[in-house]
Amino acid sequence: MTLDEHGRTEPPLDGNEWETLTGFLDYQRATFAWKSANLTAAQLSQRLPPSTMTLAGLMKHLACVEDDWFGRWLHDEPPREPWASVDWAAEPDWEWESARADTPAEARTLWQQSVARARTAAEKAFEAGGLDCKTRRTWPDGRSPSLRWVITHMIEEYARHNGHADLLRESVDGQVGE
Repeated sequence: MTLDEHGRTEPPLDGNEWETLTGFLDYQRATFAWKSANLTAAQLSQRLPPSTMTLAGLMKHLACVEDDWFGRWLHDEPPREPWASVDWAAEPDWEWESARADTPAEARTLWQQSVARARTAAEKAFEAGGLDCKTRRTWPDGRSPSLRWVITHMIEEYARHNGHADLLRESVDGQVGE
């Protein structure tokens, strides 16, 4: 295992498909953890106009996405709190807006717990059917994404939002880096 200068585990250069995909997802997760570390509530809630996005909102959004794809989609689990009691039709941006009221510890704990559940859910699905394991939930046309698709989608989700986190973090305290 090779760690980079920010304590992130490098994805394997010669791993199998599972090790490579999960290695890249964990690397993206670690990048987000680095970009959002050691900030106050005010800093996590700072916006970079004209966008209303914040690092706290990103953290809560990523927690929601982890629970949604690895819990609801992959294993057809019911929504868990805090997501279960949200009226998403009335508040479609709830996770982004409500994050401003969360303490840094609350936001980070919510995200870390979602990531831990996602890792366990992915391992369970992999053990049951490999990367070809289908989600239990289906698209409206009846098709089901595979675990491979879900992990790849999550890599894309984190990579896109890590770009946002880069800009937000630089605007908060000038910290830059990949």
